[in-house]
Amino acid sequence: MNEDDLFTQDVAGEYRPLADRMRPRNLDEFVGQGQIVSQGKPLRRAIEEDRLHSMIFWGPPGTGKTTLARLIAHHSGAQFLSLSAVLSGVKDIRAAVEQAKLFKQQSQHPTVLFIDEVHRFNKSQQDAFLPHVEDGTVVFIGATTENPSFELNNALLSRARTYVLKSLTSTEIEQIIDQALGDSSRGLGEEGVSISDASRQLLAEAADGDARRALNLLEIAADLSETGEIGLAVVEEVASGTLRRFDKGGEAFYDQISALHKSVRGSAPDAALYWLARMIDGGCDPLYVARRVVRMASEDIGNADPRALELSLSAWETQERLGSPEGELAIAQAVAYLACAPKSNAVYMAWKAAQAEAKSSGSLEVPLHLRNAPTKLMKSLDYGKAYRYAHDEPNGYAAGICYMPESLADRHFYHPVDRGLEIKIAEKLAFLRKLDEDAG
Repeated sequence: MNEDDLFTQDVAGEYRPLADRMRPRNLDEFVGQGQIVSQGKPLRRAIEEDRLHSMIFWGPPGTGKTTLARLIAHHSGAQFLSLSAVLSGVKDIRAAVEQAKLFKQQSQHPTVLFIDEVHRFNKSQQDAFLPHVEDGTVVFIGATTENPSFELNNALLSRARTYVLKSLTSTEIEQIIDQALGDSSRGLGEEGVSISDASRQLLAEAADGDARRALNLLEIAADLSETGEIGLAVVEEVASGTLRRFDKGGEAFYDQISALHKSVRGSAPDAALYWLARMIDGGCDPLYVARRVVRMASEDIGNADPRALELSLSAWETQERLGSPEGELAIAQAVAYLACAPKSNAVYMAWKAAQAEAKSSGSLEVPLHLRNAPTKLMKSLDYGKAYRYAHDEPNGYAAGICYMPESLADRHFYHPVDRGLEIKIAEKLAFLRKLDEDAG
């Protein structure tokens, strides 16, 4: 097969998007992913030495997963079969396997079976590959935007090597744009389309590391350009409304909320505001972020600064009342305050310890002096006997009284830290415990 025909298996005259036409035909045209395909790297060596093996490409959209699979198959003389996990089932897998068996009998060459969005296959669908991977009928290549550790069966993971693909840099995206503008046979070179440096840079930034998105935007911009030169106004028009990568429920979603939370915990207000901006820019529901910020206030600031929880709740309420973008500023205010506030997870740890104790120690009885005694019978059974009303005691504290079940009398769950208001709380608790000791 001629290299020019590698990715042109379509009906003559049929429209094909620029992103499809400009798929790299060999590794020299492939841009990005130097960590796996540059000279001497594992995947590059495997391709050049025809050492086909099952693999999983894990990375964001538009980073070259499908193209790499096609290049691998082409270089090895293998048949390339592609299935989408969104549209295919076990029946389609079986049909592809039969086609692979027939191809191997006729040509003695293997078949690369490429599964796009492989994480969308359920366990039984994933298991359907295993015997045919084992006997060499197919070389399995799966592409996924989600973490394979969470989404793929261990049996499948153990038979395939995982390669991590990264988002393309703006420089790499600009290189891809230039390739399309300079290619007269597949790209826009024959049309004489040009682009200024500023417009190219803006287009690359709008692509957000996604080569396919970059070429789609470039094609639209070229169609809208009346002079043949793509100016800033046109790029701004086609780039408006594009969102950063943020897939609710997916890997990017959890990575970014984790980064926000850890930035707050790490007292890094600039980083916290950046990750907040990334999430909002990516289309995240601000109310979801507001709820998480309330959690941060209790988990990581706690009683070191109780105002953090009040401000977080106020930000949540502001977002509900005003909506975007006004409410988002209140969330940003809360995030910045939390990041700068003194940190304490003492209440968080105390609550976990108390939950664990309640679960493990069983149904311990409430001490008699703490029980309610609304009836004569309860009073005759000494319910509430010897209870001392704290407000009537010196310092408003009934020294020497234990409020825990007897077997847990010496247990302490809450250990204030030496930051913020908890310094004062620790001093207060120490004072009260000294009163208990003095009271015997």
